[in-house]
Amino acid sequence: METALFGAGCFWGVEAAFRQVGGVRETAVGYAGGSVANPTYEDVCSGATGHAEVVRVLFDPAQVSYRELLDAFWAMHDPTSRDRQGPDVGPQYRSAIFTADAEQERVARDSLAGAGPRIARPIVTEITPAGFFFLAEDYHQQYFEKQRGAMFGIR
Repeated sequence: METALFGAGCFWGVEAAFRQVGGVRETAVGYAGGSVANPTYEDVCSGATGHAEVVRVLFDPAQVSYRELLDAFWAMHDPTSRDRQGPDVGPQYRSAIFTADAEQERVARDSLAGAGPRIARPIVTEITPAGFFFLAEDYHQQYFEKQRGAMFGIR
């Protein structure tokens, strides 16, 4: 198994989208790219910690490549929108790829170069080394699945 880390706006929808990709074994939402250890959701939403809302994706490279995950990433959000996705505004909603190693960075940069011609405006996605990933609070994990269950009285 390998791990990938993506920021593409509110992590609820991004996590739900990656959970639909074949070969993805597990997802978790959290925070990366900031300067504070163990931030809370409220800390991150303040915009003062520098963290992005991210999804950690555990995947089987025999079933889905990192490049294919990047293709899904480009398709699921607007990589030309700085510090916002839809109605969500702030640096925590920035478009970001946090790479685990030099090979992921190479593939991510190649993918960005290939995505550029397909997208009319300049891409603002940052590509940086992963650093620390901090798991978000439990109520954020698989949020849409939990809400769907609550709507139908399933626990």
